[in-house]
Amino acid sequence: MQCRGLAWEETVPVRAFRWSRGLGHFPGWWWTATTGCHVGFESWLEQDRLVVLDFDPDVVGIASQPFWLHWHDGKEKRRHAPDYFVRLADGRARVVDVRAEDQVDERTAEAFAATERACSAVGWEFAHVGVPDPALMANLRWLARYRHPRCAGRPEIAGRLREIFAVPTPLLTGTVDVGDRLAVLPALFHLMWRQELVADLAHERLGPSTLVRAAGSVGGSW
Repeated sequence: MQCRGLAWEETVPVRAFRWSRGLGHFPGWWWTATTGCHVGFESWLEQDRLVVLDFDPDVVGIASQPFWLHWHDGKEKRRHAPDYFVRLADGRARVVDVRAEDQVDERTAEAFAATERACSAVGWEFAHVGVPDPALMANLRWLARYRHPRCAGRPEIAGRLREIFAVPTPLLTGTVDVGDRLAVLPALFHLMWRQELVADLAHERLGPSTLVRAAGSVGGSW
């Protein structure tokens, strides 16, 4: 119970991210706009989950491989390092394991169950997440290219974009109304990453005709 009040979102990984030829691993580091720090991952799927977490406005902290969980399953000693520890804006803690559903064998399911029990004991949430929605993921990968503050552009561009998209407007139409596409589009996508401007990202790929609007404005069905 003593671990509950610690800042686990600031921990360093408890084990190294290794690459092994032929095993399909893809380790790396993702710069998160949420914290301004790099967070590690070990696969494409884990990287995708980092993108989703980084985009989530309720997430304020993320750490990868935050701790070792040790237990005995009645036959042998076991241990498991969950993929992510996530801190939410309201102070809640969530431990996340990332694995495609068809890759969860009996031993993995036992590890997830043990992790969930441990999290429940200290008042944390636990989530096993799999493959994200393809359309949503494609859109988030695109917007993530513009997550860094350097993409925000000049303040007057951002202000004009907020004015244009105060009502639902096709993406390209609104961009052209603001000015030069090369200057406006990065700022537009940055505001969409920040969710100051929003669109239906879950059902179709972003394109010239995608309706974009200011968050909280009237109109649209998403």
